[in-house]
Amino acid sequence: MKILGDKYCWAALVLVLTVGAFTNQAQAQLEEPEVVESPEPKTPLTEGYGSEIGFDIMLNNFGFGVGGHFNKVLSDYTEFTFKTGITGLRDVSEQTYQSFFTGNRTIPNKYKRAFGFPFLFGLEQRIFANKIQDSFRVYVGAAAGPAMAFTYPYVDDSNENGLRDFVIQDGFLFPNEQINDFFTGWSEGSTEWGYAGEIKIGADIGSSFGTRTKVEFGYFFYYFDPGLQIMEPRRAVSYNESGTVAETEPFFDAQKYFGTPQIKFSFGGMW
Repeated sequence: MKILGDKYCWAALVLVLTVGAFTNQAQAQLEEPEVVESPEPKTPLTEGYGSEIGFDIMLNNFGFGVGGHFNKVLSDYTEFTFKTGITGLRDVSEQTYQSFFTGNRTIPNKYKRAFGFPFLFGLEQRIFANKIQDSFRVYVGAAAGPAMAFTYPYVDDSNENGLRDFVIQDGFLFPNEQINDFFTGWSEGSTEWGYAGEIKIGADIGSSFGTRTKVEFGYFFYYFDPGLQIMEPRRAVSYNESGTVAETEPFFDAQKYFGTPQIKFSFGGMW
């Protein structure tokens, strides 16, 4: 009987310890750490700002461009934008050559220089506001609007035949008409209206909204329905003995669409 009683005592002790262990484990599983709430993202409105003005620097396949912008805050993460500026315009077939001896640059078959003036209205939407720190505010945007192109002759076409004339010296052709520099030929220029647009993704860098520094990567384009005649519309196929053009044929078509990847750096201030 003593042996039986000892077995019951040991069984009761094991049962008590087992129940206690499961009870402690269950209580441990039910206890959760306190939830730490992340702070609400900062926005221009929460910091007391509603408008921005600044300037832009653009780098794309057309070259170097500058401009300005105005932003109006619509909500915590959405802004209305207006941008304008000046950029170069290039035909896709342009190739620039530089003389090894003189350093002068020339673009064969170029007919006109061109500059674009876009007027873009758009929206910017901040994304991942709760996932990325406020010092690196990522956004996407799109804009579109009218655009003006200004073109003027690349070559001083003294006889107005639409071609760059040459003279024959020792059996070789040499240009007889000079290339206009950046500041000459404007009086013979003309304008054309069309459209422009862009799509982009960017980041507003810095913890302060008072001054803003942005970097954007996107795609920018112009469209002019009549087309811009950047390259020579006709070319000479034969010359007279004096070097004047005897016969021509169609050459380059006017280009309607101008598109390019673009990097933009923006610097502005808010109030």
